[in-house]
Amino acid sequence: MDVPQLSHRCALTLPCCAEAGGATCAKAPQVTGVTVQLEMHALWQQFDQLGTEMIVTKAGRRMFPTFQVSISGMDPAAEYVLLMDFIPVDDKRYRYAFHSSSWLVAGRADVAAPGRMHFHPDSPARGSQWMKQMVSFDALKLTNNLLDDNGHMILNSMHRYQPRFHVVYVDPRRDSQLHAHRNFCTFSFPETRFIAVTAYQNHRITQLKIASNPFAKGFRTTDPDAWVGSARPLRHSLPTWQPQEGSHEPGSMLGEQRAQNLKSLSTHRELGHHCREDISCTSERKDVENNIFPPLTFIPLPTLWECPGISERMNLG
Repeated sequence: MDVPQLSHRCALTLPCCAEAGGATCAKAPQVTGVTVQLEMHALWQQFDQLGTEMIVTKAGRRMFPTFQVSISGMDPAAEYVLLMDFIPVDDKRYRYAFHSSSWLVAGRADVAAPGRMHFHPDSPARGSQWMKQMVSFDALKLTNNLLDDNGHMILNSMHRYQPRFHVVYVDPRRDSQLHAHRNFCTFSFPETRFIAVTAYQNHRITQLKIASNPFAKGFRTTDPDAWVGSARPLRHSLPTWQPQEGSHEPGSMLGEQRAQNLKSLSTHRELGHHCREDISCTSERKDVENNIFPPLTFIPLPTLWECPGISERMNLG
C-alpha cells in the first residue's frame, strides 16, 4: 500500500534551456530548500476517493476544499511570489454514468482555454512572512466563461484538472530574466485533481461538501419531511370567518366593496356592526368570539370568507 506524501520538496535540477549549454540546470539556493505541505490532506483524500468535482460558473465559484499549504525552507530575507495554475490531466472529455456511479470517457477534450496564473494577493512578500502562517488561496475562483475579464481561472466543464502551486524567488539582479528558469519551483498534489462541472453529478460528493463545508450549514438541516405541515400562524393575520355546520357558504366579494368589508372586519370585532336587520344575529361578545372569530386559521390567499349580512348582494336563501 502506497503511503501518501504529505509534503513535497523542490527538485534540485530541471531541464535547462538550450542557451545554457547543458542538459539540466541547478535551482537557485533560495528555492532548493523549499518544502510545501498540503493542508486538510485527509479531507482532500476523502474527495479524491469519490472523484472530486468543482463547480464552475459564468460569474466564478470558489473551490472547496480550499487550496491551502504550509511552507518551510524559504530564505527569511528573500522575497517570493506565490501563484497557482491549472493544467488538464489528459486530452479527454468525461460524462457521469448515474447507473454505475462512475465517470466515463465521452470523447476528446475541447479546445483548451487560455492559460492563466492566479497570484496570491499578498505577493510579493519575504520568506519569513510566508512561513509564519498557512497560505490560503480562498480568493481563487473557477469559471467557464471564455470571455471572463475578472482574472478567474477559465476551465472547461467535464474535463479533469490538476492544480499546481508555484514558488517564485524575486531575483533583485538586473539580469534576473536570464535566470528565471532557476528561480522558481513547482508543486502538485495528485489528491487535489478534480473534474470541473456546472452541477454536482455524484450525490456523495454533494453530501460530503455539505458535511464538511462550514458555509453549507443551512443545507444540513433542510429536511422537507421536518417542515411540511409545521407552518406557524402569522401573529398579525386577519381573523377569518368559517361557516357553521348546516349553514351555506357565502361567496367571496370583489372590488371596492370587498376592500371596505376587510377594513370593517379589522376595525370592529363584533358582528352586530355588520348584520342586516332581517338576519338574526347575537350581540353577545362571547358568542361572537367563540363562533365568528375562532382561533386564527390559515386559508389560501386571496380567498376570504365574509360574514353573513355584510353584503347586500348575497342571497343566503
